[in-house]
Amino acid sequence: MDIVADPRDMQERAQQWRAQGLSIAFVPTMGYFHQGHLSLMEYGRKVGDKVVVSLFVNPAQFGPAEDLDRYPRDLERDAALARQVGVDVLFTPTAEQMYPPDYQTYVEVGDAAKGLCGVSRPGHFRGVATVVCKLFNIVMPHTAIFGEKDYQQLVVIRRMAADLNLPVKVVGRPIVREEDGLAMSSRNTYLSPEERRAALCLQRALTAARRLVSARKSSREEILAVVQQVISQTPHTRIDYLALVDPETLAEVPAVRGEARLALAVWVGNTRLIDNALLVESKPCCV
Repeated sequence: MDIVADPRDMQERAQQWRAQGLSIAFVPTMGYFHQGHLSLMEYGRKVGDKVVVSLFVNPAQFGPAEDLDRYPRDLERDAALARQVGVDVLFTPTAEQMYPPDYQTYVEVGDAAKGLCGVSRPGHFRGVATVVCKLFNIVMPHTAIFGEKDYQQLVVIRRMAADLNLPVKVVGRPIVREEDGLAMSSRNTYLSPEERRAALCLQRALTAARRLVSARKSSREEILAVVQQVISQTPHTRIDYLALVDPETLAEVPAVRGEARLALAVWVGNTRLIDNALLVESKPCCV
């Protein structure tokens, strides 16, 4: 595996691969890999002749009071994990290379970026869309692979790629969880042991919502009331948002009709965690 920092070097490699008729699978990350990241790389190995993983903690998607400076970083550890999975190139540009002093161009996505995390993290998705657009232009992938834990991000990137006619297939892959159900996240390392136990309320809330839908109780009010109760009864937690949305547009829906996505963001101590689940309308077992 090669580690490449220079965007021009990375782009030249991608051009050479494409000229040779090789397909490129790409996994954008901010590093500090866990099994969720590795599962995306493993999928990339299946669908691409070459697998590129970017490791870039993108300053443009962090707000002034957010955790840019303390976001976990360990290049040596990440490189060893990526090498074990069979990644061909680990792309590690610096902030100065991605955003030189005279940088002026940003990508804005409309409605998909406005709700959910877009409310509590203004400017976040402008930073996400901008860096991913730049990475697509540098890495030139045929397939780009994202985890569904950051579901709004996935929808925003799909919208951007479609609107800008980018020649890349954007693929979402299932959430990878710890044995106890907590969605894997680099930010889980911030949690104290007591907060780590409290964080399990996110998965309990999603499970409670699924049970309601299985019992054919599908209204937004019923579902969110139960979710709120599960979380609010757990110490060290504070709800940022709870939402029942259309899986394609992220618009709020009044009930689960066919499919809906339950999305939530919860502060556990000083750590903000997100999670989501697809809820599917329950059908009668007999006529």
